[in-house]
Amino acid sequence: MKKKAPFKSGFVAIIGAPNVGKSTLLNRLLGQKIAITSEKPQTTRHRILGVAHLPGAQMVFLDTPGIHRAKGPLNVRMVEVALKVLGDVDVVVFVTDAMFADNPSDQMILEALKKRNLPVILAINKVDLVNKPKLLPLMEQWHDAYPFQAIVPISALQGIQMNELVAEMVAVLPEGPRYYPEEMVTELPERFIAAEMIREKVFRLTGQEIPYGVAVMVESFKERPGKNLIDIQATIHVERESQKPIIIGKQGAMLKRIGEQARMDIERMVGCKVFLKLWVRVEKKWTRDVRTIRRFGY
Repeated sequence: MKKKAPFKSGFVAIIGAPNVGKSTLLNRLLGQKIAITSEKPQTTRHRILGVAHLPGAQMVFLDTPGIHRAKGPLNVRMVEVALKVLGDVDVVVFVTDAMFADNPSDQMILEALKKRNLPVILAINKVDLVNKPKLLPLMEQWHDAYPFQAIVPISALQGIQMNELVAEMVAVLPEGPRYYPEEMVTELPERFIAAEMIREKVFRLTGQEIPYGVAVMVESFKERPGKNLIDIQATIHVERESQKPIIIGKQGAMLKRIGEQARMDIERMVGCKVFLKLWVRVEKKWTRDVRTIRRFGY
Protein backbone atom coordinates (compact mmCIF):
# COMPACT_ATOMS: atom_id res chain seq x y z
CA MET A 1 0.00 0.00 0.00
CA LYS A 2 1.37 3.39 -1.03
CA LYS A 3 2.22 5.62 1.91
CA LYS A 4 0.18 8.83 2.02
CA ALA A 5 2.26 11.98 1.53
CA PRO A 6 2.49 14.10 4.71
CA PHE A 7 0.39 17.26 4.94
CA LYS A 8 2.47 20.43 4.52
CA SER A 9 1.68 23.89 5.82
CA GLY A 10 3.41 27.13 6.66
CA PHE A 11 3.52 30.90 6.58
CA VAL A 12 4.74 32.61 3.42
CA ALA A 13 5.84 36.26 3.27
CA ILE A 14 5.36 38.09 -0.02
CA ILE A 15 7.92 40.90 0.02
CA GLY A 16 9.32 43.36 -2.49
CA ALA A 17 9.80 46.99 -3.40
CA PRO A 18 6.78 49.27 -3.88
CA ASN A 19 4.64 48.68 -6.96
CA VAL A 20 6.13 45.34 -8.07
CA GLY A 21 2.77 43.53 -7.97
CA LYS A 22 2.74 41.85 -4.53
CA SER A 23 -0.96 42.43 -3.85
CA THR A 24 -1.90 41.40 -7.40
CA LEU A 25 0.05 38.17 -6.82
CA LEU A 26 -1.69 37.54 -3.49
CA ASN A 27 -5.13 38.02 -5.05
CA ARG A 28 -4.17 35.70 -7.93
CA LEU A 29 -2.91 32.97 -5.58
CA LEU A 30 -6.10 33.16 -3.51
CA GLY A 31 -8.44 33.35 -6.49
CA GLN A 32 -10.21 36.39 -5.07
CA LYS A 33 -9.57 39.98 -4.06
CA ILE A 34 -8.57 40.73 -0.49
CA ALA A 35 -5.64 43.11 -1.09
CA ILE A 36 -6.05 46.43 -2.87
CA THR A 37 -4.03 47.32 -5.95
CA SER A 38 -3.24 50.37 -8.04
CA GLU A 39 -0.57 51.62 -10.43
CA LYS A 40 0.70 53.98 -7.74
CA PRO A 41 3.46 52.67 -5.45
CA GLN A 42 2.91 52.09 -1.73
CA THR A 43 -0.75 51.11 -2.04
CA THR A 44 -0.48 48.44 0.67
CA ARG A 45 -0.01 49.78 4.20
CA HIS A 46 -0.93 46.72 6.23
CA ARG A 47 0.23 43.13 6.49
CA ILE A 48 -2.59 41.23 4.77
CA LEU A 49 -3.25 37.59 5.65
CA GLY A 50 -4.65 35.20 3.03
CA VAL A 51 -5.00 31.43 3.10
CA ALA A 52 -4.59 29.13 0.08
CA HIS A 53 -5.98 25.59 0.41
CA LEU A 54 -4.34 22.95 -1.79
CA PRO A 55 -4.57 19.14 -1.93
CA GLY A 56 -2.11 18.12 0.76
CA ALA A 57 -1.00 21.63 1.71
CA GLN A 58 -2.08 24.93 3.20
CA MET A 59 -0.21 28.20 2.64
CA VAL A 60 -0.82 31.22 4.85
CA PHE A 61 0.31 34.33 2.97
CA LEU A 62 1.41 37.62 4.47
CA ASP A 63 1.37 40.45 1.92
CA THR A 64 3.43 43.41 3.06
CA PRO A 65 3.95 47.11 2.35
CA GLY A 66 6.67 47.87 -0.19
CA ILE A 67 10.17 47.96 1.29
CA HIS A 68 12.10 51.15 0.49
CA ARG A 69 14.33 53.73 2.15
CA ALA A 70 11.56 55.45 4.06
CA LYS A 71 11.13 59.06 5.10
CA GLY A 72 8.42 60.24 7.49
CA PRO A 73 6.75 58.35 10.38
CA LEU A 74 4.07 56.60 8.27
CA ASN A 75 6.50 55.18 5.68
CA VAL A 76 9.02 54.21 8.37
CA ARG A 77 6.25 52.31 10.17
CA MET A 78 5.21 50.54 6.94
CA VAL A 79 8.76 49.34 6.25
CA GLU A 80 9.12 48.17 9.88
CA VAL A 81 5.95 46.08 9.45
CA ALA A 82 7.26 44.55 6.21
CA LEU A 83 10.66 43.58 7.65
CA LYS A 84 9.18 42.27 10.91
CA VAL A 85 7.23 39.67 8.90
CA LEU A 86 10.50 37.89 8.07
CA GLY A 87 10.73 36.72 11.68
CA ASP A 88 7.31 35.03 11.51
CA VAL A 89 7.44 32.91 8.34
CA ASP A 90 8.68 29.61 6.91
CA VAL A 91 9.17 30.71 3.30
CA VAL A 92 9.79 34.06 1.56
CA VAL A 93 8.56 34.94 -1.92
CA PHE A 94 10.61 37.94 -3.05
CA VAL A 95 8.80 39.72 -5.89
CA THR A 96 10.82 41.88 -8.27
CA ASP A 97 9.88 43.80 -11.41
CA ALA A 98 11.27 42.47 -14.71
CA MET A 99 10.94 46.01 -16.13
CA PHE A 100 13.12 47.61 -13.43
CA ALA A 101 16.25 45.48 -13.00
CA ASP A 102 18.32 47.91 -10.91
CA ASN A 103 15.92 48.89 -8.14
CA PRO A 104 17.84 50.18 -5.06
CA SER A 105 15.08 48.78 -2.83
CA ASP A 106 15.84 45.27 -4.13
CA GLN A 107 19.38 45.58 -2.77
CA MET A 108 18.01 46.70 0.59
CA ILE A 109 15.79 43.60 0.65
CA LEU A 110 18.67 41.30 -0.25
CA GLU A 111 20.68 42.69 2.68
CA ALA A 112 17.75 41.98 5.02
CA LEU A 113 17.42 38.41 3.66
CA LYS A 114 21.13 37.70 4.16
CA LYS A 115 20.63 38.18 7.92
CA ARG A 116 18.05 35.37 8.05
CA ASN A 117 18.26 31.67 7.28
CA LEU A 118 15.05 31.28 5.28
CA PRO A 119 14.25 29.58 1.96
CA VAL A 120 13.65 32.38 -0.54
CA ILE A 121 11.91 32.01 -3.90
CA LEU A 122 12.40 34.84 -6.37
CA ALA A 123 9.35 35.71 -8.47
CA ILE A 124 10.34 37.93 -11.40
CA ASN A 125 7.01 39.61 -12.15
CA LYS A 126 5.63 41.37 -15.25
CA VAL A 127 7.51 39.11 -17.68
CA ASP A 128 4.66 39.62 -20.16
CA LEU A 129 5.97 43.17 -20.60
CA VAL A 130 9.61 42.34 -21.46
CA ASN A 131 11.26 40.79 -24.51
CA LYS A 132 12.21 37.17 -23.86
CA PRO A 133 15.91 37.62 -24.88
CA LYS A 134 16.29 40.04 -21.94
CA LEU A 135 14.89 37.57 -19.43
CA LEU A 136 17.69 35.00 -19.34
CA PRO A 137 20.49 37.51 -18.53
CA LEU A 138 18.23 38.97 -15.82
CA MET A 139 17.71 35.53 -14.27
CA GLU A 140 21.46 34.88 -14.38
CA GLN A 141 22.09 38.24 -12.68
CA TRP A 142 19.74 37.27 -9.84
CA HIS A 143 21.23 33.78 -9.64
CA ASP A 144 24.64 35.34 -8.95
CA ALA A 145 23.23 37.80 -6.40
CA TYR A 146 21.71 35.36 -3.90
CA PRO A 147 21.28 31.58 -3.33
CA PHE A 148 17.55 31.47 -4.10
CA GLN A 149 15.66 28.22 -3.63
CA ALA A 150 14.17 28.85 -7.07
CA ILE A 151 13.79 31.67 -9.60
CA VAL A 152 10.41 31.76 -11.33
CA PRO A 153 9.48 34.30 -14.05
CA ILE A 154 5.77 35.16 -13.67
CA SER A 155 3.00 37.55 -14.58
CA ALA A 156 0.64 37.90 -11.61
CA LEU A 157 -1.73 40.03 -13.70
CA GLN A 158 -1.94 37.51 -16.56
CA GLY A 159 -1.66 34.38 -14.39
CA ILE A 160 1.53 33.19 -16.11
CA GLN A 161 3.57 30.47 -14.33
CA MET A 162 1.38 30.51 -11.20
CA ASN A 163 1.33 26.70 -10.94
CA GLU A 164 5.13 26.61 -11.19
CA LEU A 165 5.47 29.22 -8.44
CA VAL A 166 3.02 27.38 -6.16
CA ALA A 167 4.88 24.09 -6.72
CA GLU A 168 8.16 25.69 -5.64
CA MET A 169 6.52 27.04 -2.47
CA VAL A 170 4.94 23.70 -1.56
CA ALA A 171 8.29 21.96 -2.13
CA VAL A 172 9.94 23.94 0.70
CA LEU A 173 6.99 24.05 3.11
CA PRO A 174 7.53 22.07 6.31
CA GLU A 175 5.18 19.30 7.40
CA GLY A 176 2.49 20.80 9.59
CA PRO A 177 -1.17 21.04 10.58
CA ARG A 178 -4.06 22.76 8.83
CA TYR A 179 -4.00 26.13 10.58
CA TYR A 180 -7.30 27.43 9.20
CA PRO A 181 -10.59 25.78 8.14
CA GLU A 182 -10.97 25.22 4.38
CA GLU A 183 -13.72 27.82 3.94
CA MET A 184 -11.50 30.59 5.35
CA VAL A 185 -9.57 32.74 2.88
CA THR A 186 -8.58 35.60 5.21
CA GLU A 187 -8.75 36.45 8.91
CA LEU A 188 -9.33 40.12 8.12
CA PRO A 189 -12.74 41.45 9.17
CA GLU A 190 -15.07 42.55 6.37
CA ARG A 191 -15.14 46.13 7.62
CA PHE A 192 -11.32 46.34 7.29
CA ILE A 193 -11.43 45.05 3.69
CA ALA A 194 -14.30 47.46 2.93
CA ALA A 195 -12.14 50.39 4.17
CA GLU A 196 -9.26 49.20 1.99
CA MET A 197 -11.54 48.94 -1.05
CA ILE A 198 -12.66 52.55 -0.54
CA ARG A 199 -9.02 53.65 -0.20
CA GLU A 200 -8.15 51.79 -3.41
CA LYS A 201 -10.73 53.82 -5.35
CA VAL A 202 -9.20 57.04 -4.00
CA PHE A 203 -5.82 55.81 -5.28
CA ARG A 204 -7.20 54.94 -8.68
CA LEU A 205 -9.43 57.95 -9.30
CA THR A 206 -7.51 60.92 -7.87
CA GLY A 207 -4.27 62.67 -8.82
CA GLN A 208 -0.75 62.00 -7.59
CA GLU A 209 -0.92 64.45 -4.68
CA ILE A 210 -3.95 62.91 -2.98
CA PRO A 211 -3.62 59.19 -2.16
CA TYR A 212 -0.66 59.23 0.20
CA GLY A 213 -2.41 61.58 2.61
CA VAL A 214 -5.57 59.45 2.76
CA ALA A 215 -6.80 57.05 5.43
CA VAL A 216 -10.26 55.45 5.53
CA MET A 217 -12.11 54.54 8.72
CA VAL A 218 -15.36 52.55 8.63
CA GLU A 219 -17.50 54.08 11.37
CA SER A 220 -20.47 51.73 11.02
CA PHE A 221 -21.02 48.33 9.35
CA LYS A 222 -24.53 46.98 10.09
CA GLU A 223 -27.02 44.59 8.53
CA ARG A 224 -30.55 45.94 8.16
CA PRO A 225 -32.87 43.57 10.08
CA GLY A 226 -35.02 41.44 7.77
CA LYS A 227 -33.32 42.71 4.60
CA ASN A 228 -30.44 41.42 2.48
CA LEU A 229 -28.69 44.78 2.87
CA ILE A 230 -25.68 46.16 4.76
CA ASP A 231 -25.40 49.83 5.74
CA ILE A 232 -21.81 51.12 5.78
CA GLN A 233 -20.72 54.57 6.89
CA ALA A 234 -17.09 55.53 6.34
CA THR A 235 -14.89 58.61 6.62
CA ILE A 236 -12.11 59.45 4.18
CA HIS A 237 -9.45 61.37 6.13
CA VAL A 238 -7.13 63.75 4.27
CA GLU A 239 -4.26 65.76 5.73
CA ARG A 240 -4.72 69.13 3.96
CA GLU A 241 -7.71 71.43 3.45
CA SER A 242 -6.87 71.68 -0.27
CA GLN A 243 -7.35 67.90 -0.66
CA LYS A 244 -10.93 67.83 0.58
CA PRO A 245 -12.57 69.55 -2.42
CA ILE A 246 -10.58 67.30 -4.79
CA ILE A 247 -11.92 64.15 -3.10
CA ILE A 248 -15.47 65.55 -3.13
CA GLY A 249 -15.27 66.90 -6.68
CA LYS A 250 -17.58 69.32 -8.47
CA GLN A 251 -21.07 68.95 -6.98
CA GLY A 252 -19.87 65.78 -5.22
CA ALA A 253 -19.09 63.97 -8.50
CA MET A 254 -15.72 62.47 -7.44
CA LEU A 255 -16.99 61.26 -4.07
CA LYS A 256 -19.95 59.68 -5.86
CA ARG A 257 -17.61 57.81 -8.27
CA ILE A 258 -15.43 56.61 -5.38
CA GLY A 259 -18.52 55.41 -3.54
CA GLU A 260 -20.10 53.66 -6.54
CA GLN A 261 -16.95 51.75 -7.48
CA ALA A 262 -16.15 50.80 -3.88
CA ARG A 263 -19.75 49.67 -3.30
CA MET A 264 -19.60 47.23 -6.23
CA ASP A 265 -16.41 45.62 -4.87
CA ILE A 266 -17.84 45.42 -1.35
CA GLU A 267 -21.07 43.84 -2.65
CA ARG A 268 -19.04 41.13 -4.39
CA MET A 269 -17.23 40.46 -1.11
CA VAL A 270 -20.29 40.32 1.20
CA GLY A 271 -22.70 38.74 -1.32
CA CYS A 272 -25.54 41.17 -0.79
CA LYS A 273 -26.61 44.76 -1.50
CA VAL A 274 -24.71 47.57 0.23
CA PHE A 275 -25.75 51.12 1.07
CA LEU A 276 -22.49 53.09 1.35
CA LYS A 277 -22.33 56.59 2.83
CA LEU A 278 -19.01 58.48 2.65
CA TRP A 279 -17.76 61.61 4.39
CA VAL A 280 -14.50 63.53 3.93
CA ARG A 281 -12.69 64.98 6.95
CA VAL A 282 -9.42 66.93 7.29
CA GLU A 283 -6.99 65.46 9.85
CA LYS A 284 -4.11 67.91 9.51
CA LYS A 285 -0.65 66.38 8.92
CA TRP A 286 -1.82 62.98 10.21
CA THR A 287 0.93 61.10 8.31
CA ARG A 288 3.52 62.84 10.54
CA ASP A 289 1.71 62.23 13.84
CA VAL A 290 2.56 58.88 15.43
CA ARG A 291 -0.56 58.85 17.64
CA THR A 292 -2.90 59.44 14.70
CA ILE A 293 -1.06 56.84 12.59
CA ARG A 294 -1.74 54.32 15.38
CA ARG A 295 -5.38 55.44 15.72
CA PHE A 296 -5.86 54.76 12.02
CA GLY A 297 -4.55 51.25 12.57
CA TYR A 298 -1.09 51.45 11.00
